[in-house]
Amino acid sequence: MNVIDAQTLNSECHDRALPWRVEVVDEITSTNDALRELAQKGSASDLVLFAESQTAGRGRRDHRWVTPRGLDLMFSLLMRPTVPVPLWPRYTTLAALAVCLAIEKQLPLKPHIKWPNDLYLNELKISGLLAEVVSTAHGTAFVLGIGLNVNTLDFPPDLSATSLLKELKTPLLRELDRQSLAVAILEQLHGQFQRIELGYHEAVGEVRSRSWLLGKQIRATVDGNELFGRAVDLNAEGHLLVALRDGSVASITSAEGVRQVL
Repeated sequence: MNVIDAQTLNSECHDRALPWRVEVVDEITSTNDALRELAQKGSASDLVLFAESQTAGRGRRDHRWVTPRGLDLMFSLLMRPTVPVPLWPRYTTLAALAVCLAIEKQLPLKPHIKWPNDLYLNELKISGLLAEVVSTAHGTAFVLGIGLNVNTLDFPPDLSATSLLKELKTPLLRELDRQSLAVAILEQLHGQFQRIELGYHEAVGEVRSRSWLLGKQIRATVDGNELFGRAVDLNAEGHLLVALRDGSVASITSAEGVRQVL
């Protein structure tokens, strides 16, 4: 098992002029929950918490995400952005792009972004993001959790998931180095987050070119209601445009669930 070392990650962040302060724990229920608590206690911005094992991680709609020890990347970011709160959803879009770019630079793989918060490889999920806004006595904070399947090879049969290692065309005899991948992701996150205001619309174009949904017939759950149509584009803000059966086009800013209809 290749471990994630906080001292090495902090040194790499320092050498690359990245703002992140990294902590690593062996086991935790949820990195997002832990950072929510730290935000309530007044923890400063740019804290990154990695966990070697997560026992009660959460995806969207409170789906559990349990990670085996020492195989994948499971971490959360605590930020206190200075940009207006209405722009904060852009961080999730930029983070999805950042993870894609990091993977593309490290490996011969081309992940796709399944709007609004998943990454796919060969029609299977490899990553999920969960963003939460936290109101505290110290101001509003933003917590972004990222889970990435790196070295796991065995998944439950009812789970449509895969990992980076599993999708390599030329199988490796060793596990992928999670430490170097973590550094690459942290570097890309910082770089992409600089586009939160200037350059965001260009970033959406890069997300669009990696979209998993566009052109597919989908079923989306929006505010408890089901919507059927064909995903046709992302608008300048990164919202999903869906051509409905009545000929109109709906702009979806968020959804509880999005599935392809075969």
